[in-house]
Amino acid sequence: MFLQKLPSILPKHFNGICNVSPKRFSSHFTYTPDEKAPIAGPKVKMNMFQAINNALDISLQSDESAVLFGEDVAFGGVFRCSMNLQKKYGKERVFNTPLCEQGIAGFGIGIANTGSTAIAEIQFADYIFPAFDQIINEAAKCRYRSGNLFDCGSLTIRAPCGAVGHGALYHSQSPEAFFAHVPGLKVVIPRGPNKAKGLLLACVKDKDPCIIFEPKTLYRAAVEEVPEAPFESAIGQADILRPGNDVTLIAWGTQVHVMKEVADMAKAKFKVNCEVIDLVSILPWDKETVCNSVKKCGRVVIAHEAPLTSGFGAEIAATIQEECFLHLEAPVQRVTGWDTPFPHVFEPFYLPDKHRCLEAIRKVIEF
Repeated sequence: MFLQKLPSILPKHFNGICNVSPKRFSSHFTYTPDEKAPIAGPKVKMNMFQAINNALDISLQSDESAVLFGEDVAFGGVFRCSMNLQKKYGKERVFNTPLCEQGIAGFGIGIANTGSTAIAEIQFADYIFPAFDQIINEAAKCRYRSGNLFDCGSLTIRAPCGAVGHGALYHSQSPEAFFAHVPGLKVVIPRGPNKAKGLLLACVKDKDPCIIFEPKTLYRAAVEEVPEAPFESAIGQADILRPGNDVTLIAWGTQVHVMKEVADMAKAKFKVNCEVIDLVSILPWDKETVCNSVKKCGRVVIAHEAPLTSGFGAEIAATIQEECFLHLEAPVQRVTGWDTPFPHVFEPFYLPDKHRCLEAIRKVIEF
């Protein structure tokens, strides 16, 4: 009954969508794999959760002090990222925790402070907030408050994030901007299997506590040829996925694939060449790569799933204004989620899809 009433409830320009049979689309993007593997050698076709499982396996195998824990990780986790690891490494190294995110983070901090390697899973990024105090006031400050005498740099926190097609307000959030405000942390977001494996292995070995937000919709949708051997992806280094000289498109995680498609659409419709940048690392972030691109192109569109106000796109836009002001040909455009709780049936209208991003490109080239 509610869906039948949608045309009268929504604005007129949505009526064309609602006057057809109601249908739910779980993806607002088309996944495209990386063209080149990060290293040479034998490769195996993996989706993203398999690549993460492979990285966890490597970490546990190469470091006898490493432990993996979180809600339901013993049987493989909700998204199967830890599947078969308890069977391989035993209950003392791969184990379930109580449903207590603050306890998971606190436990991980304690393990890391003793010199062991702690890999913690928060089942959904939406539930990381009870652990906020432990992460912000304990993990991030350990090194500073001790004058570098001790730290918890052997702590990595994994958290599935972002839209998934049916997650609604408690299983769809992108909280990266909250943590980007905290000195002492590192925050990364992969776009696919190769990046997920490389970033996770880099985080586990990093000397500062790391958070890796994993876009949950990519766990199965993203498939690539992944090297069997261990490799690390640099934290703090963005990737230029499409070179261009007219408009700089900046995104991370799932939104990277939206931007790659939008770049093709802009080429066909507006005859402009867009440079697509995957920021990869939120904290630290690669200002040099971004600013060099902006100085070349003069026009910028930033897209992320999190709400507009105080989203990480605002930090990027502010830096561009300070560093590249005289090179800009148009105001920086941000295409984001709205300043509302993440909706359920209205998810398609909330997400920064290719049509909204293409409209932002039109604005900057016609300014």
